[in-house]
Order: sequence, then C-alpha cells, then structure tokens
Amino acid sequence: MSDEKKSSVVLVEEQSFVPNHIAIIMDGNGRWAKEHSLPRMMGHQRGVKVVREVVKWCNENNILYLSLFAFSTENWGRPKSEVSHLMTLFLRSLKKEAKDLIEKGVKLRVIGNRSRLPKNLVEHICIVEEQTKNNNKLTLIICADYGGHWDIYNAAKQSIKVLQEKKLAVEDYSEEMFAQHLQASDIPPPDLLIRTGGEKRISNFYLWQLAYTELYFCDTYWPVFSQNDFNEILESYKKRVRRFGKLDSSK
Repeated sequence: MSDEKKSSVVLVEEQSFVPNHIAIIMDGNGRWAKEHSLPRMMGHQRGVKVVREVVKWCNENNILYLSLFAFSTENWGRPKSEVSHLMTLFLRSLKKEAKDLIEKGVKLRVIGNRSRLPKNLVEHICIVEEQTKNNNKLTLIICADYGGHWDIYNAAKQSIKVLQEKKLAVEDYSEEMFAQHLQASDIPPPDLLIRTGGEKRISNFYLWQLAYTELYFCDTYWPVFSQNDFNEILESYKKRVRRFGKLDSSK
C-alpha cells in the first residue's frame, strides 16, 4: 500500500510523484477513423500502436500498474464484423508483442469473462500470462469482456457461496472479504483514470475500484494520444490533493 493511502491527510507537496496505477479508457478510435475517411478498423489498428507507446512511457516513469479497458461487456452489441476484427487484432497483438513484454519486464494480466472470448485467443492469453508471470517492472492489465456491473455481481455470487459453505452470518462477512472476489482483487485501485476522446463518463469500468480515483478527461482521440498528452496529465495529477474523504491540514 502506498504512503498516500496510509495517511489520513495528503498535502500538495506530497503529490509530487507519479501514480502507482493508471487506468485508461481508450476512446475515439472510430471517430478518428471517420474524420480521416478511413474504415473504423484502421482506428483500432492505430490504437494498438499507441498502447505500445503508453506501456513504454509508464515504464519510463516507474508506474507499476497500467489497466486498459480494451473490450467491455457492452461491446458485444457492436457489428459482428467489428467484434471479429477486434478479437483478431487482440490475438495478433499478443503474438507480436509477447517477446517485447518479456524483454521490458512487463507482466500481462487479462481480466474479464473469458468464457465468451474465442478459444484460440484465450489459449494465447494463458501462454503470454505464463511467459510474463515473473516480470516485475510493470503489470499490464487488459480488461476484455469486462464490466463493472458484471464484476460486482460475480463477486456477490461468490460471496453468497462462501456464506453458505462456511455457514457464516452476514454480520461476519466484511467489505474486505467481499472485495477478494473482484477480478482485480490483488491489484491496488487506480490512482488516476484517463479517458480519451472527449466523453466524460466511466462507462461501467472498475466501478468498485474507482471510488477515490482521480479522473482526467482528455479530448484527444486515442489513435493520436501523444507523449505530450501523457506528460501533461501526469503534471495535472501531481497538483491534485487527494483527501480520501478526510480534511486537508494545509487549509
């Protein structure tokens, strides 16, 4: 646990560090492609290149966790051709980037409902997770077929099982025990959420985990998200006072 979470009071001068965990909603691929008279698929392909760069920037800034909202539970409602392309692009990217992840000390974690993902994709996810499991520089969490409602609902079902099997009273079941059943239970909550593309909502992402996360909404479309954008957001984060519901003693 970071020092900022141990302290009940966080001062501005204590904010001069990078976030421990950044989460990103990578939005704007389709709109960028449309504005450039390109197929939507070209926006997604360009977006993959930006992912590679963001991983590099996180490593350079000693950020320990990066969560990327790659495919939501609601995204299954998109045209079948687009969903198929996204799954193919995910598989192709895994195969292409695995060696680079290993060399750069990046551990891959994929969270979400794997039962609906293509079998060959799930198999390769398992392979790359195994290949990178001992890496300790950056943990890259890809959220695929993930939704905050689904995550909490699934944790609730698991909790009910525990209560029944162990014959526990509801009063003996704590918030911490419940949270152990969430998908990212072993990962600290994001310190900073970035959403590109100009929309200002969290779209069913990490609903439990974002309770005290700093939010930053960026107008830049994901395919053209740059290092300047990234650095500007980090600078903004440093200036924020994180009180976690407590008082700021500098006031």
